[in-house]
Amino acid sequence: MDERKNLYFFYPKNDQLEKQLQPLFDLAQNNNFNIVTEAENANIIISVGGDGTFLQAVRKTGFRQDCLYVGIKYEEEAGLYCDFDLDSFDSMVDVMLNQDLEVRRFPVIDVAINGDEARFHCLNELSIRSSIIKSFVLDVFIDDTHFEKFRGDGLVVATPTGSTGYNKSTNGAVVDPKIPCFQVTELASLNNNMYRTLGSSFILSGERKLRLEVIQDGNDYPVIGMDNEAYSIRNIKTLDITLSDKIVKTVKLKNNSFWDRVKRTFLT
Repeated sequence: MDERKNLYFFYPKNDQLEKQLQPLFDLAQNNNFNIVTEAENANIIISVGGDGTFLQAVRKTGFRQDCLYVGIKYEEEAGLYCDFDLDSFDSMVDVMLNQDLEVRRFPVIDVAINGDEARFHCLNELSIRSSIIKSFVLDVFIDDTHFEKFRGDGLVVATPTGSTGYNKSTNGAVVDPKIPCFQVTELASLNNNMYRTLGSSFILSGERKLRLEVIQDGNDYPVIGMDNEAYSIRNIKTLDITLSDKIVKTVKLKNNSFWDRVKRTFLT
């Protein structure tokens, strides 16, 4: 672990939390870790505050491919991305010092808007929703072949790890993150004698390309959500979504698999 000695802490700055984290800062420094003030100088980026903060840490630091991300949660916070809590300082440092450190790799999706070469990245999900009280109409293409014309409130496109979030709350399936894929789930689709959608979520191989074309019928300013951030982008015409070459690497604790955390979060 000598090459992973620079730590950057991502957390909402306040005096109370600083006081809670001081023992961790001291413990890290006593074990020859360096605490850096700039994320680009870090080998390990540590978020403190739960899954929402973890998503922000990954996004704000640019989906770094050359470092590990570690999540620390408050006791009352959800922790599907967070293996540690504020009372487990010793175990976290012990894991990071372990030469046989196991790394968990989370898939990411790429999103191109209006054919732009620039790509947005999502660790959890992309959502596109109507911004007005009117059915949202999208043409859905899979590998350039028209699949359906969607009418409803919108769609959620989730990664496997993101399948436990917004996707699950809209009756999407929970997907094992070892499967390279992404999932499309409907938001209040309109199905009757005139209009028809699949009516269920569907899962696409990581080799597939999903294209969403916005029908310009007055609903031209949809709300775009990427992980836990909303984007105001005018005149959206197309979204091209693929599984990214990027991954997010996190520390993997023993006996704490994705399914262990799903069980702990939803069933116990």
